[in-house]
Amino acid sequence: MKKDIFIIGSGFSALAASCYLAKEGNTVTVFEKNSTIGGRARQLKKEGFTFDIGPTWYWMPDVFERFFNDFGKKPSDYYELIKLSPAYQVYFGIQDFVTIADNLKDIIKTFESIEKGSGAVLERFMSEAKSNYDIAIKNLVYRPGVSPLELITPETALKVGQFFSNISKEVRKRFKNQKLVQILEFPVLFLGAKPQDTPAFYSFMNFADFGMGTWHPKNGMYSVILAMEALANELGVKIQTNSNVEKIIVKQKKAVGIKVNGEEKFCDVVLSGADYHHSETLLDIEHRAYSESYWEKKTFAPSSLLFYVGFDKKIEKVEHHTLFFDVSFDKHAEAIYDNPAWPEEPLFYASFPSKTDDSAAPTGKEAGIFLIPLAPGIDDTEEIREKYFNIIINRFEKLTEQSVKENVIFKESYCVNDFIKDYNSYKGNAYGMANTLFQTAFLRPKLKSKKVENLFFTGQLTVPGPGVPPSLISGKLASELIQKNSTKR
Repeated sequence: MKKDIFIIGSGFSALAASCYLAKEGNTVTVFEKNSTIGGRARQLKKEGFTFDIGPTWYWMPDVFERFFNDFGKKPSDYYELIKLSPAYQVYFGIQDFVTIADNLKDIIKTFESIEKGSGAVLERFMSEAKSNYDIAIKNLVYRPGVSPLELITPETALKVGQFFSNISKEVRKRFKNQKLVQILEFPVLFLGAKPQDTPAFYSFMNFADFGMGTWHPKNGMYSVILAMEALANELGVKIQTNSNVEKIIVKQKKAVGIKVNGEEKFCDVVLSGADYHHSETLLDIEHRAYSESYWEKKTFAPSSLLFYVGFDKKIEKVEHHTLFFDVSFDKHAEAIYDNPAWPEEPLFYASFPSKTDDSAAPTGKEAGIFLIPLAPGIDDTEEIREKYFNIIINRFEKLTEQSVKENVIFKESYCVNDFIKDYNSYKGNAYGMANTLFQTAFLRPKLKSKKVENLFFTGQLTVPGPGVPPSLISGKLASELIQKNSTKR
């Protein structure tokens, strides 16, 4: 039965869902509060520079391929992918860095050169990680989180111990060198929790890293959003920007429409791809499935302080993606998860897309994106932002042994207050809800409202979890539930 469906938000999950639902013949309209689509994956253009405001890592290319294949398309029909070589670089001190190659064979050699015997250990670890990837990404994550039985398969039965161990423990059992440990713990940060709180099964992220490589879509991650918009348009989806949804209209415990820019509009189904907590505030209290205390108790992925910087020269001694792990990882993690506060000595990440992509900066100049992970909900002021820019840029100059501060043409910042203002993000989180043991699969907020018929949710706070590939999958899962569980007015 064809339905009239309204979707709130235009991030990866919402756009994915819009495509699947339109393909089934439904009438689909997307309402986006901002002036441009993309949700967290918007773009900043300034003085000839182009920055991805949100995600900058393109991992798990197979998930993107599977999405476009569902419509008889390929990513290459819409954008060009460049495999980064090297994938990224990690600084531990002055003239002390590890470069991660674009293939596992060379990464094994790098490990062996740092810790004797670790090459063979890494090979075995990656074989296990690939097995987990095949189970998780090709199967488990495409299940809607309705029942715990979804997790029980012949394959997962053999790995049950990995759900009760953690990444940190498993990595440290195998590797002694602290640099190698940190490099192997790094990918699970995309899941939003500390390695010691992330089930060992999630080592599949290490296969996503070392086994599949790091990619860059030409013209930036926003190319993927534009590709999804083009596909949605081909399928007949209507997208309305500058359309702030103020209320989800419920009658007789059934979602029947939305109030947008002061006007009531009616439909058969409402799907929210906006922040889940915010989406529920659009409902009267009696229709909300989760209380404020529920959200308070959950472990949220970090927020971020980001800087988008235009430099008037090329930056040396860095790769497209460069991580700075020259200070204590544990202390920074404590400031995010245990005692929320601004970190005294922050780890940070820098991306220089113009190393790969000429469109990111004018000739002879460099576009730099700097990111510090932070606890959500902490104080955010211009003074604090400026203080932390100086902290990281001074460290950057020292570690890379070059002067760059005097070469800044401009810098724009983005932090907790902006995540709240632009995305109605709970406490200004940047990545959603963390994938800890008790926040996995059926234990996450549901795709289908437990209290309101014809109301559904998608995105990083529901299944399967944080990150761009999981968001694409979330849109597919939500669309399948809508086809199966919704009714016409």
